[in-house]
Amino acid sequence: MAGSPRSEQRIGLLNGFAAYGMWGLVPLFWPLLKPAGAGEILAHRMVWSLAFVGVALLFVRRWAWAGELLRQPRRLALVTVAAAVITVNWGVYIWAVNSGHVVEASLGYFINPLVTIAMGVLLLKERLRAAQWAAVGTGFAAVLVLTIGYGQPPWISLCLAFSFATYGLVKKKVNLGGVESLTAETAIQFLPALGYLLWLGSQGESTFTTEGLGHSALLAATGVVTAIPLVCFGASAIRVPLSTLGLLQYLAPVFQFVLGVLYFGEAMPPERWAGFALVWLALTLLTWDALRTAHRTARALREQLDRAGAGVPPAKGSAAVREPGTGVVASGTPASDSAAPGHLDATARPKP
Repeated sequence: MAGSPRSEQRIGLLNGFAAYGMWGLVPLFWPLLKPAGAGEILAHRMVWSLAFVGVALLFVRRWAWAGELLRQPRRLALVTVAAAVITVNWGVYIWAVNSGHVVEASLGYFINPLVTIAMGVLLLKERLRAAQWAAVGTGFAAVLVLTIGYGQPPWISLCLAFSFATYGLVKKKVNLGGVESLTAETAIQFLPALGYLLWLGSQGESTFTTEGLGHSALLAATGVVTAIPLVCFGASAIRVPLSTLGLLQYLAPVFQFVLGVLYFGEAMPPERWAGFALVWLALTLLTWDALRTAHRTARALREQLDRAGAGVPPAKGSAAVREPGTGVVASGTPASDSAAPGHLDATARPKP
């Protein structure tokens, strides 16, 4: 029996906090895997993630989607693209954390919503509201400030933001659930990853069997570290509004930023603080605009329902009006998973 709406929402919020909290704290995990290099860690993450989600799907007997996917070459090609892009994202993130660039990595996920919006304008010809334009412009100014401060563009941040934004864009076209998507992507990654691990072993450079059982167990745990937050995210996504998920998403880079500054002791010169302040201003504008739009859409829905209850036909064109840049139609029904601030796709996971 389903729980009450209030208890269901509480469960959803707890799962959302758990998912984004784990994604935010994952920088504490990757250094534990040293002396393994980023490439070896990435390959183990691919191999063990497939093993974990494969067992999970066997347990729940949810395999019908796999046959359908194999019969759709275009969709399978998109999954392959998604697997390639998330491989870049994962690899850069692991390398960044283990090389002392946690703060710069967190910046990538702060600016990801802004990059997603920019890609929507350039590739999907979406129209933005004034507040969204202001947020994108402020984000661009932040990148310029950080470029001046670093003496070069923040390549790690930009690579993470653009790779994950591209991943989300491709995932919209594929339209697979979180666990199913991770299974399909890691199935594509599996053979190259396994081949790389075997090659490392043949060269005597693998650490899996040379650093003790504890190290081997930690490398195998990369599958759990990848999949468990995704399961929590899925439980949250079906119970709380996308606008709430859009706010929760900022927990992960906030945690990463705090860890980078306070735990890892990374430097924060004034120009870096200025760049981050501009990014946070842009995200504040974006969130305010999304919440205002969601409120306006909900009010339009209530008015439409009141009209229907009174026997008054809806206003001309109201049933098909989409709030620009929100993915929500005036009827209050999500048009896609892009209703969260910054067009973030609710299925566009896994995170770092």
